Amino acid sequence: MEISKNENFEDVMEQYEPMISAVMRKLHIYRDFDNFRQTGRFALYQAWTRFDETKGHFTPFAYRSIYGAMLDDLKKESRFSEVNTSVETETLENLALNDFAEDSNSELHEILTALPTNERELLIKLYVENKTQAECATHFGISISGIKKRREKLLKKLKDQLTAKRNVEI
Repeated sequence: MEISKNENFEDVMEQYEPMISAVMRKLHIYRDFDNFRQTGRFALYQAWTRFDETKGHFTPFAYRSIYGAMLDDLKKESRFSEVNTSVETETLENLALNDFAEDSNSELHEILTALPTNERELLIKLYVENKTQAECATHFGISISGIKKRREKLLKKLKDQLTAKRNVEI
């Protein structure tokens, strides 16, 4: 599966499309398939334009280029989600503290009191008592990743409920 500079890129891309899919499986990419496939294609194009036949075979060079580009995108996505989550966390902390301190009739207070006990307890541990995820995992008897998943689902649930409540009022 070696290439020469005489081939056009469309032929090369068609030939290496299975490699792009294999890299996506290896990196356990389970969402945004089209974006990562495009990242792989772009990395393949860059590898094709930079490849020097005197320095080895194209296939390993293409593989490393595709793998590296997708890994970079995963890291960027991870950093982005960490930043967004921390902003949501700070907002929730401020809302919760203000809500409990000032107005027991607010929409957030209504939503929080309607939550199941274990979800409300998790929110209090994380955002009022400022417990770490590890401490919460020990308290609830589950793994840290389990706490992270519960927290993400809970934040999404609260956000959806607040949005729905505000849309009804408009």
